[in-house]
Amino acid sequence: MMAWTVLGVHVALIAFNVAGLVLIPLGAWRHWRWIRGFWWRLAHLLILAAVAVQALAGRVCFLTLWQSRLTGNGNPQPLIAGWIDKVIYWPLPLWFFTVLYIAVWLYVVFLWWRFPPRLPRRRHKP
Repeated sequence: MMAWTVLGVHVALIAFNVAGLVLIPLGAWRHWRWIRGFWWRLAHLLILAAVAVQALAGRVCFLTLWQSRLTGNGNPQPLIAGWIDKVIYWPLPLWFFTVLYIAVWLYVVFLWWRFPPRLPRRRHKP
């Protein structure tokens, strides 16, 4: 059950990050105001920075490690879990992911600069 939870969190974070990569420029083009929301843009930037830093350090994502440890007991995976594993865990060398994650993070920094988020409003106390 815990492996499923880790997998679910991992898939949700990947979906969040990929969606942001697409929705920020699309939303800017379509003039969607919500794409300039500060807190979700900051979360997007920081999550991808954490991924890039882990890759630069030569480390695999901690969620990948947790799931690997949790499923390492030899039990066969259900069909859907196996399919999701094939989609998010590519059998490529770590250097490939390091280059990919740094490129994606630089793209997010570019999006931050090109389509800056709105700063949160200060609430004045009465």
